[in-house]
Amino acid sequence: MAKVATRSHLLWWRWRMGPSSLWVCVFILVATYSIEAWSQAMMLTFPPAPPAGGGAPASGPQKGRGDQMLVQAKELHYDYSNQRVEAIGDVQIYYARTTLEANRVVYDQKSKRLHAEGNVRLTEADGKVTYGEIMELSDDYRDGFVDSLRLDGAERTRMAAATGERSGGNYEVFQNGVYTACEACKDDPKRPPRWQVKAARIIHDHSEKMMYFEDARIEFSGVPLAYMPYMSTPDPTVKRKSGFLMPLIGSSSIYGVAIETPYFWSLAPDYDLTLSPRFTTRQGPLLQAEWRQRLDDGAYSIKGGGIYQLDRPEFAGQPGDLAFRGTIESSGQFNLSEKWVWGWNVVAPTDKAFYQDYGVFRFGPSPDLLKTQPTEGISQLFLVGRGETSYFDARSIYFYGFSALDSQSQIPVIRPVVDYDYTFGRPVLGGQLGFNTNLTSLSRAQASFDAISQTASSNGLCGAVTADPALMTRANCLLRGFAGDYTRLSGDIHWRTSVTDPIGQVWTPFASVRTDVAQLNALNQPGVANYLPIGSSTPTRVMPTAGLEYRYPFISVQSWGTQTVEPVAQVIARPNETGLGRFPNEDAQSLLFDDNNLFRVDKFSGYDREEGGGRANVGVNYTAQFNQAGFVSGLFGQSYHLFGTNSFVAPDPTNTGLQSGLDKNISDYVARISYQPDRTYTFTTRARFDEASFNVQRFEVEGRANYDRWTLSLLYGDYAAQPDLGFLNRREGILGLARFKLTSNWAVFGGANYDLEAGKLSMGQFGVGYVDDCLIMALNYSQSYAYSSSPTTINNTVMLQLTLRTLGGTSIATSVGSSVAAP
Repeated sequence: MAKVATRSHLLWWRWRMGPSSLWVCVFILVATYSIEAWSQAMMLTFPPAPPAGGGAPASGPQKGRGDQMLVQAKELHYDYSNQRVEAIGDVQIYYARTTLEANRVVYDQKSKRLHAEGNVRLTEADGKVTYGEIMELSDDYRDGFVDSLRLDGAERTRMAAATGERSGGNYEVFQNGVYTACEACKDDPKRPPRWQVKAARIIHDHSEKMMYFEDARIEFSGVPLAYMPYMSTPDPTVKRKSGFLMPLIGSSSIYGVAIETPYFWSLAPDYDLTLSPRFTTRQGPLLQAEWRQRLDDGAYSIKGGGIYQLDRPEFAGQPGDLAFRGTIESSGQFNLSEKWVWGWNVVAPTDKAFYQDYGVFRFGPSPDLLKTQPTEGISQLFLVGRGETSYFDARSIYFYGFSALDSQSQIPVIRPVVDYDYTFGRPVLGGQLGFNTNLTSLSRAQASFDAISQTASSNGLCGAVTADPALMTRANCLLRGFAGDYTRLSGDIHWRTSVTDPIGQVWTPFASVRTDVAQLNALNQPGVANYLPIGSSTPTRVMPTAGLEYRYPFISVQSWGTQTVEPVAQVIARPNETGLGRFPNEDAQSLLFDDNNLFRVDKFSGYDREEGGGRANVGVNYTAQFNQAGFVSGLFGQSYHLFGTNSFVAPDPTNTGLQSGLDKNISDYVARISYQPDRTYTFTTRARFDEASFNVQRFEVEGRANYDRWTLSLLYGDYAAQPDLGFLNRREGILGLARFKLTSNWAVFGGANYDLEAGKLSMGQFGVGYVDDCLIMALNYSQSYAYSSSPTTINNTVMLQLTLRTLGGTSIATSVGSSVAAP
C-alpha cells in the first residue's frame, strides 16, 4: 500500500523553505526521488549556509538623517549649465549604506537620476548585489532600470534578466528572467545550474515578500522539464507565510491515486492553521486541518481529519468497514515554573487501521529505520517536576492498539502512575540517603492470556473465552493481565556509602527497606482463578535488604599501555519474596539477565516483583588501554543463590524469571567484550552461557563504523528458545544499516533484517540520494508491516522525492505489491 508523505515532512519544509503555489504538474513531469522513510534514521539535508553578513534585511536603501553621497573616481566633470556631474574610471559612490560601482556614472541634478554604465555593481544594505551593464536609478536608489541584470539575493539565491526595473522601492520587475538557488559552477560559470526557473516576467513584491513568475518553465541542467503559465512563491527571506505548500502524490489499492495540497494560513506570529485536503479517486476527499498556537508559557496543537468512504466494501470484514473514518490528535506542553511542566498527548482514531490505511500518522519520526509503521497510539496527561536532588513524574495513560491481535478491552487504562525520587543533599551516617515512591493504579475490562505451548496455540486454549477454564493453566498459558482494578503504593528508603582502605580496596555497604501495599479487585473471568485470588484483597509486603560490595582494582602500566583487572563481589541478605500468588505482575514482565544487571541489587524491571533470598554476585572487570590503539573492556561474571527461596524459580502469572539464567542456585555465565580501536570503529559482543554445558543461551555481536565515506552498523543476534515465556523456537537474525558516500553529492543507503532461522529477508529499505547546495533527490524502496491487517502483511513501497531549496519539496509514494508476513 502506498502512502502520501506524512504531515511532519510538510511542517519541516514549511518552516525551512516556505510555502509555494508551484502546482503538482511540475513534479509529475520531473523524475523525482524520495528519502521520506530513510530520513527518519539518516536525514539528507542541505549543507549549512555560510554565516550571513551584517545588516538587517531591507527592500532598498535606508536613508538616515544627514546621509551624504560620497563619490570616488579617477575623473570628475562638472557641467554647470546642464546641472550634471560625470564620474569616470573606477567609480564608487557610497550613500545610505549602499555602494554603487561602475566605469562611468552621470548624475542629473534636475531629474535626480543616476545613469551608470560599464560593469555596474549595486550592493545594498541587506547584502543583495545587483550587476548590470546599464543602470538608471533615482538618487535614493528606490526607483531604477537595469540592463543585462544579474542579482545575488538573500539565502544564496541568484537571478538574471535582460532588463530589470524597480519602482517605489517595493516592486522589482525582471523581463526574460532566470531564478535559481544553486551556486555557479566553479569550473565552468556559463554551465547551467542544476535547476533554474525561466520566466517571461518575474515580479518581486517586497511589501508582500512574494515572487511571481509568468510564462515559466523549470529546467534541470539546462533541459526544460515542466511548464507553468503562472506560479508564485514567497521570497527567500520568508520563514512563515500563508500559501500553498508543496503537493504530495500517492497511490494505493485502497484509495487509488491521491493528491494532497496543503494550505498554510499564517494568522498571526503566534498561531497558524494548516488545511490539508487529500483527494482520492476511490474513496473521495479526506479533509484534514491542524491548529497550532504558542503561548507565553508553552504551546499546543490540535489536528483533525476525516473521510466518508465511497468504496466501503473495500474494507469488508476489516476494522475500516465504516462509513466515516477519521481521527482527532492533540499535544501540548506548558511551563508552570522553571522546574515544573505539564502537558498532554491525544490520539483518537475511529478505528485501529485508519492510520495504516491512509498513512496519516505523524507523531514524530522514529529513529528505528525498520519501524516505519506505528503499533499503538498513546494518549496521556502528565505533570513533571525536577529539583536539584529530586524528580517527580505523574501521568495517566491510555493505549490504543493498532495491531489486528490487539483487543482494546485487554489493554489496561493507567490512572495514574506516579514516581517521586529524592536524595538528601547532606550525608547521613557518612553515606547517601534517599527514597523512592511509586503509585500505580490501573484497570482492565478483560483478562489477557498468551499461549506458551504449540497445543495451546493451535487449539485456542488461551482465548478470552474458553469452554474449559481448567485448561487455562500455567502449563498452557501466561496471564499477561487480569480483569479488574489494581492500585499499588510502593516506597523504599535506601542508604549507601563507599570506603577505600589504604591498599586500594573499595568497600561499599548498602541497606534499604521497601514496603508495598495494594488494593486488588480481580473479576471472576475464565481461568483467572488459576493465577490470582478472585474478588477484593489487600496484599502487603515488606522487604528489608542489607549488603556489601567489594572491588579491588589491580593496575599494571606497561610500555604498550595500561591494563586494569578489577574483581567485584557483592553479597546481599534479605528474607524470602512474599506476595507471590497474591500480587499480579503488570510492570515487571521483562527480565534480561546480562552484564548490565549482574550487580543490580534487585534484577526485576518493575515494582510488582521484588527479589528475595540471599544472593552473591561475582565477576571481574577488565580494561586495557593501548598506546594509540584504542582500548578493550570486558566483564565476566555469575550469580549465586545462597539461601531462602530463589525468586527466579518461583513462577508468577507471567513466568517472569523462568529460563532467565537466574532460575537455579548457580546462574548462567554472562560476559561482555568491547573494543574501540579509535573514534571510527566500535565492536561489542554480549553473551550468556549455560553454567553446566556452557551452551550459548544468548549471543549478540554489534559493530559500528563511521569512516570517511562509510557509515555502518551491524547487529547479529542468536537467542535460545524459551518455551516457558512463549518463545517456542530459537531466534537468529542479522540487522544491518549502511550508508556510503559515492561522491561529495551522491550517497547510497539501506537497512535490512534477515531472519536466519527462516532463511529470508524479513524487512528492508534501500535507496540512493543526491544532495548539494540547492537540490535534494532520492529514490527509496522499503518494506513495512501492516500490523492492523489480519493476517499481518508486508507492504512494498517505492518513494520518490524532489526538493528545490527556497521553492520547497514534494514526494510521490506508490505501492508495488504486498505479501503475507510469516507467523
